Amino acid sequence: MTDFEWAISLNRFMLKIVGLWPPDNRHARGAIKSKIRLLYSIITMLFILTIPTLISLTRVWGDMMLMIENMQYSIPFLITILKVCIIWYKQADLLPLIYMIERDWMKPKMKEERDVMLRRAKTVRAIAMCGMFNSILLSIITFGFPCFGLVLRHVTNLTDPGGKPLLVPSYYLHDVSGSPQFELTYLTQGITLFACGFSYTAVDQFLGLLILHVCGQLEGLHLRLTRMEQYTNFNAALEYNIQDHVRLIRSIEIIDDVFDSMLLVLVLYFAIIFCLQGFLIVDVINRKGQLPLTQLIWFVVATAYVLLHMCLYCAVGEILVTQSEKIHEATYEYSWYNKEPKVAKSLMLIMLRASKPLHITAGKTFPMTMATFCNLLKTSAGYISVLLANQD
Repeated sequence: MTDFEWAISLNRFMLKIVGLWPPDNRHARGAIKSKIRLLYSIITMLFILTIPTLISLTRVWGDMMLMIENMQYSIPFLITILKVCIIWYKQADLLPLIYMIERDWMKPKMKEERDVMLRRAKTVRAIAMCGMFNSILLSIITFGFPCFGLVLRHVTNLTDPGGKPLLVPSYYLHDVSGSPQFELTYLTQGITLFACGFSYTAVDQFLGLLILHVCGQLEGLHLRLTRMEQYTNFNAALEYNIQDHVRLIRSIEIIDDVFDSMLLVLVLYFAIIFCLQGFLIVDVINRKGQLPLTQLIWFVVATAYVLLHMCLYCAVGEILVTQSEKIHEATYEYSWYNKEPKVAKSLMLIMLRASKPLHITAGKTFPMTMATFCNLLKTSAGYISVLLANQD
């Protein structure tokens, strides 16, 4: 149990802050608290950030730089709400996966298998720590820099009618230029931005946790398949490995069903944001000095943040494909042709099931791998050149 708590503690902490960790149905009070936190997070993200930024977008429509700057905030807010709603809707499907991870940590295993699981858990924790650090750092920069007069966005009468810049370009139906309305709105936006950043990052870390845990189990299965001759009861070991392989295949199918629609939207989101921000950065560099250095750095950091998250989806997908292919190689290289026909048939069933690599997909259309990531970068860079050519 200690290893299990250590492996998931950071991911659970981040998701529990916004009420997204699948609640244990055995504790009714905890489930109610989780729903209250989730409802509060959705309402604040929707009415404090998303809707005001979308209204502001309609006001600056036609000004390319202000539109891109606004969409740097408004589109991620929309994506975050989408992520939160999908995870909330699929909590009943995700809870068995949490129980599966707990059972995998508690069941007896070889030292090599435990070492593999610990190595994967260290990777998950490192990713979670980086995500948490980035979320906190971006929240501090967004909230703290304007306090020292370092504005991270372009301020005009359209974006900030009162002359006092808020954290994000937003328009409220009530007057926020006076005091203390401005200070309260500023503080509320800062708190909501922090929750929004944690929600955006935590969902991605949770996907990484699920996929990398399954990858660790596949690696353990590979170890057992390569050592089948060492087992005294060969048939019992073979039956256990077949059942374990089927279990892992079903787990990936559940994960893919939960996240496929979200990943499809995120691919489109990445392409749009990367094109627009890349266009703005290249255009500013070509025209030399139309954007302050602090704002240019902020655009570069925001682009890199989106890039790293998309790389995470594709990297864990690539690891999953690699580990599933190793199962096929282990059964193919095994001397099944020297075994009894019944045993050889069982090994061939594993081989056939493993011949199709496991992968997570974007909308059931294409797998999330590093090849997909490279194609996305290539396509997005092509659209940036088209935008620049049309502008010239």
